[in-house]
Amino acid sequence: MKRIFPEYTYGAGPRDGCWWDETIANPNWPEFQGDLNVDVAIVGGGFTGVSAALHLAENATSVAVLEAGPPGWGASGRNGGFCCLGGSKLGQKSMVRRYGREAAQAYETAEQDAVQLVADLLARHRIDADTHSNGETQLAHSRHAMDVLRRHADETGILHQAADLPALGMGGAFFGGYTLPVGFGLNPRKYLFGLASAAAASGVNFFQNSPVLNIEKTTSGFRLKTSAGQVNAQVVLICTNGYSSEDIPDWMSGRYLPAQSTVMVTRPLSQAELSAQGWNSDQICYDTRNLLHYFRLMPDGRFLFGMRGGLLSSPRSEAAIRAKVQQDFKRMFRAWASVEATHIWSGMVCLSRSLMPYVGAVPKQPGMFAGFAYHGNGVAMGTYSGRALARLALGQDARLPAPMRQSPERFPLGRWRRVLMPPAYALFALSDLR
Repeated sequence: MKRIFPEYTYGAGPRDGCWWDETIANPNWPEFQGDLNVDVAIVGGGFTGVSAALHLAENATSVAVLEAGPPGWGASGRNGGFCCLGGSKLGQKSMVRRYGREAAQAYETAEQDAVQLVADLLARHRIDADTHSNGETQLAHSRHAMDVLRRHADETGILHQAADLPALGMGGAFFGGYTLPVGFGLNPRKYLFGLASAAAASGVNFFQNSPVLNIEKTTSGFRLKTSAGQVNAQVVLICTNGYSSEDIPDWMSGRYLPAQSTVMVTRPLSQAELSAQGWNSDQICYDTRNLLHYFRLMPDGRFLFGMRGGLLSSPRSEAAIRAKVQQDFKRMFRAWASVEATHIWSGMVCLSRSLMPYVGAVPKQPGMFAGFAYHGNGVAMGTYSGRALARLALGQDARLPAPMRQSPERFPLGRWRRVLMPPAYALFALSDLR
């Protein structure tokens, strides 16, 4: 496997301290060994891969899911648990210019459908994932940002002035906000393992600690090799997102860019502490910065706070970004400056050069499909993309908007493309000062 970050990134260090690990036990997936023949082999056991497996199994398709680490080890088991609109980092005006108004509207509809799909799966399979929040609220970090929110507000959401926020239970140094009635918070590992349980009950074979080392084309499909055996499949789905390898398959090389996100969770807050800050809302929230912060009060009284911005990956840089997230938390929620973070961890989100998700065929590999690049919104968009991949594997219409079907271009600089991030982040930071 060829990955573009240091080995530390793919080890236990960044993940150590993940709160979700304490909320639900890992399913007992075996490690793959021997030979296995299936209709569809799925590389990656996160939201995309498990959603694809579940939807395939519902169509009486034999499936094997090969996860490189333990269940929920990657982004799907360590994210902030925001099921909300997103998946693209391309602005609405830019999307209209690039794809046309109709295609842009189709993508917006897909975002809403993605959130609804997660809600439907939770209900259908009776998954208790600690859901909460009625939509999501974006909070302005400056007067300029609030002016931008006002200009873009429409009848689909509710605009909040700064004076409105205390009554909404959102006390803090914010200049107003805007609530859209789509989205909710959840425990991502409970959701992921609930989907996997439903898929396993329908006959899906799940394997942990079984990284795919090579994929060969055969006369009847593909041969996926691991260190302990091989899986023969007619169709292969690549569902590895920010933890992808440059050579599984070779086409992935340069077409995705991982970026770090770091999350902390506090101890349960007392009613007195909540009152001191003026925060008792269970809304999922994020601010208007480009290098955004995202946060929510969870049902157990703990406060989750996350941020973008880590560029390096090493024990030293991990310690620095963990210190930074706590510093930002205390600056934004001053009444909680003495509240300790009991858990902090980091993981990778995934970007594409077009700033759009991709779901579709791997060129020159008939029968191989990939889905990736959710730009930090993989709960909903990963689930949605997994269903679309299942449809493609079955030879059906994936019903995807045109912007998601365009094959992603490679980033400049190949395996060294990470050097593009520091100048971009520097510009984002300067913009956030407005």
